[in-house]
Amino acid sequence: MAEAQELYEEASKIASCLNPCNPVRLGLALNYSVFHYEIKDNAHRAREIAQEAYALAIPELDNLKDPEFKDSALIMQLLRDNLSLWTEAEVEQEQELGVQQVED
Repeated sequence: MAEAQELYEEASKIASCLNPCNPVRLGLALNYSVFHYEIKDNAHRAREIAQEAYALAIPELDNLKDPEFKDSALIMQLLRDNLSLWTEAEVEQEQELGVQQVED
């Protein structure tokens, strides 16, 4: 797992020179965020990565040509879907903890 983490970090540094809307850069951010959420069990870091990629790409999206626009828009939708799911899961988890504390 440590090697995967290092490779994702290295790839992210390399991809930072690409346009924030580049499908490869967005796809890397999507995969890296899922890695943190699913493998490393770090929802906070997963949300940070996804949110940063999404926020950087939004202002650039309208400047893309059609084939790249479609790919980028699809990946951005996946980032947004994951952010929604992960935020919802966190709220539910916090509510469950609150109920358990009240019951104790």
